[in-house]
Amino acid sequence: MEEATTRTRYRVEGMDCAACAAKIDTAVRRVRGVVDVSVSVSAATMVVRHESGGVLQDVERQVTRLGYGLASLGEAGAVPKLAQGGAAGPAMPAWWRGAKARLVLACAAALAVAFGLEWAVPTLAPWPFVAALLVGLLPVARRAFLAARAGTPFSIETLMVVAAIGAVAIGAAEEAASVVLLFLIGEMLEGVAAGRARAGIQALADLVPRSALVEVGPRLHEMPAAELRPGHVILVRPGERIAADGTVLEGEGGVDEAPVSGESVPVAKVPGDVVFAGTVNGAAALRVRVTAAAADNTIARIVRLVEEAQEHRAPTERMIDRFARWYTPTVMVVAALVAVVPPLVIDGDWQGWIYKGLALLLIGCPCALVISTPAAIAAGLSAGARRGLLVKGGAVLERLGQVTMVAFDKTGTLTRGKPEVTDIVAFGLPAREVLRLAAGLESGSSHPLAGAILASAEEDLLAVPRAEGAVAVAGLGVAGMVEGRALFLGSPAAALDRAAASDDERETIEGMAGTGRTLAVLVADGVLAGAIALRDSPRDDAKAGLTALEAMGIGRVMLTGDNAATAAAIGKRLGIEARAGLKPQDKLDAVRALQAGGAVVAKVGDGINDAPALAAADVGIAMGGGTDVALETADAAVLHGRVADVPAMIALSRRVMANIRQNIAIALGLKAVFLVTTIAGVTGLWPAILADTGATVLVTANALRLLKK
Repeated sequence: MEEATTRTRYRVEGMDCAACAAKIDTAVRRVRGVVDVSVSVSAATMVVRHESGGVLQDVERQVTRLGYGLASLGEAGAVPKLAQGGAAGPAMPAWWRGAKARLVLACAAALAVAFGLEWAVPTLAPWPFVAALLVGLLPVARRAFLAARAGTPFSIETLMVVAAIGAVAIGAAEEAASVVLLFLIGEMLEGVAAGRARAGIQALADLVPRSALVEVGPRLHEMPAAELRPGHVILVRPGERIAADGTVLEGEGGVDEAPVSGESVPVAKVPGDVVFAGTVNGAAALRVRVTAAAADNTIARIVRLVEEAQEHRAPTERMIDRFARWYTPTVMVVAALVAVVPPLVIDGDWQGWIYKGLALLLIGCPCALVISTPAAIAAGLSAGARRGLLVKGGAVLERLGQVTMVAFDKTGTLTRGKPEVTDIVAFGLPAREVLRLAAGLESGSSHPLAGAILASAEEDLLAVPRAEGAVAVAGLGVAGMVEGRALFLGSPAAALDRAAASDDERETIEGMAGTGRTLAVLVADGVLAGAIALRDSPRDDAKAGLTALEAMGIGRVMLTGDNAATAAAIGKRLGIEARAGLKPQDKLDAVRALQAGGAVVAKVGDGINDAPALAAADVGIAMGGGTDVALETADAAVLHGRVADVPAMIALSRRVMANIRQNIAIALGLKAVFLVTTIAGVTGLWPAILADTGATVLVTANALRLLKK
């Protein structure tokens, strides 16, 4: 049963292509006690769901027998140590120092010696080439044998061994040795390309510094970044990377957020502003209070979500995997028929037709086809992560490109979620006095409107008095004594119940309320003193983001629980249809209604009340800074809270899907061309192996283009 199983995650070394992943998957599934296994070439990981007992020892033995290295990452869901700023273990050697490179050099040297011996002693041929062939072929044959024992008889290694032995049998030992060398070079290049594909997310993890300066009493103490906890206060000197997510306590200056957000201009930070792990402090020292442990900082979350996402395959990838299962055996049958039937039926040229059959074996390897989708998706996920666009898996990335309607929440999504004072109207007192007294009355409140009033008073350099006996009047406002005056600050209706107002004053209040702003009216000693208008302003890029969606042919709608006047004002300002007064169930019903009308809906929100609609949408997108509930429920996340990142995420999906189509065309197109030329006798074994390894390298290189900005 599910409850009795555990999920364990491994880093797999030496796994560079989809064929490797298929062999590992098949072998591990044969281990008793293994319930399920997921292998990701892109992330170089394997997740095993297994029963308790000695299952893992058998799993590790099975994988290492196939020639791959394993490093346990612990229970699935654990944060990579590197993302926590801790040690990551021994670094991977440079590609030219690896086992594959050494084998290529040995095979190349043996082939060079064989050519030299053929020139010096022609009578020795073909034995020097057979010896050179064995240098490269024996390790390949061993892998083919182990893969067959583990349940994968039709591997690329098997095809290579059959083709090489067949070529020697018909007197083409020189060509067979050369083909083996080309095969090994292709494998090495696949490893280099796979390493580059993984480097994007690895480079992001490397952004977190290893240590931080923590305030301990009056002194600074150097502490590993992995040990930082919420509440620690760290000093970040000019030019240093910030070691943790936190809030600025002291210091003002620019922070370069480009490594995390892609933002090219440094972002000004003042006390109270949020900073992210991995970003670079500018010219001023900053004191920062840590708000997230190393396992939960921005970088750790990105690394964890991207690696988990790479382990969830897209529908296109699953379809190609199913195709590859019967494709390789079919190729072997066709190659055998080509080698046997024509000489029996047509001209009897056994050697020529066997040669063509062997070439078909090499052309038919599905490596390039199978890697076409995961390579593009991995590059797309990494490219998105480097811009703060997190997508939880290939299926979500694929679905994003099909979105036809985006439903936005208002507060905290299209708007800043932080009200600001826009106007102060004086009735019985001067405007500055209205603001000063209102700030005094609200000085002990944590309400967002109170914070906006206090911030405005501070900006105007007002001396805020202290309130006495301030109490909240449920649903109406706040009352108390300030400098001997009985004050009430609240809604227009509640204020007008407490103080008389002229027709002009009433008209002014109603007019301001009708513009969609929130109005707080101040009453002093039973007399109408003034009114403060507040508004939650749209994000700076909201209009541009919505315009970009419109240009892409995607519909937009705002679903909000706010009042109709406020929603209409924001909607008119941004040019988006507004539906107001919606409860969580209403938002859910609205999303389902859009889907019933044929739309593929993406829901964008940041709060708990958005969670049901996020879950019901075809794609749920959480805005950065939102609640953990929204981030967990959503399929994707815009970490840096930019509305323009929503069309950017959809555009990324479309680029990835276009790249996949290109890759499939490259893989199948090259095979089709060489299939025809081989049957026609124009090309032979050398071009055949290039059709496979060359296509694999081309497909991977094409996918890597997605990593470019």
